[in-house]
Amino acid sequence: MIRRFHQTAAVIAVAFLAGCSQTGSDPAKEVKEAKAVAEPKPAPPEPEKPKPALRTVTIPVGTLLSVRTASQASTQSSRAGEMIEATLDSPLKADGTVVAPRGVPCALLVTKSDPGGRVQGRASIGLRLGSLQVAGQARQVTTNIYVREAPGTKKKDATKVGIASGVGAAIGAIAGGGKGAAIGAGAGAGAGTGVVLATRGAPAVIPAESVIQFRLRQPITVQVEAAP
Repeated sequence: MIRRFHQTAAVIAVAFLAGCSQTGSDPAKEVKEAKAVAEPKPAPPEPEKPKPALRTVTIPVGTLLSVRTASQASTQSSRAGEMIEATLDSPLKADGTVVAPRGVPCALLVTKSDPGGRVQGRASIGLRLGSLQVAGQARQVTTNIYVREAPGTKKKDATKVGIASGVGAAIGAIAGGGKGAAIGAGAGAGAGTGVVLATRGAPAVIPAESVIQFRLRQPITVQVEAAP
């Protein structure tokens, strides 16, 4: 009887200890679990957007390109081979799509800068479109050449000769009367002609903000986003 009682007490003790071990708590573990619940979970990464489909378009030969100069070009300051900054003055379209909006940067190439002769020939300067930003990329282009000539100076030259003749005639008249006046006029005219021949004419100038139109000589092929 006493032995059975001890066995029963032992079973109860073991069960009690097992229950205590199951219901006991670990403070460190509970704090860690609480933090895990309180902290927000990182958002899942956004899926990559699909790349837009592209299509090929061609800007044909003969397309008109309107360009606005950003600085002045002149035979006095510009030399052949130099580049002049400019911008596209009107949108460029191809196959119904704007491939170059108004205002994109351009570069004009100085093809010639001739100051003109002292005896004859006006000054002239030539420009062509060298590069253009199309579909977000700078592209080399080939266009016609735009030429600007200096204004004529014949009227000014005649005025210079006439003034010199009048001065010579006045001096000749004072020195030797009528005959002297004729001689002085001839001498003055000769001097005036010499001044004209020794002086270059006016320079050829393309002011800043000038709008120049070019025509494409070679096609340009670009890729643009396809319509959805």
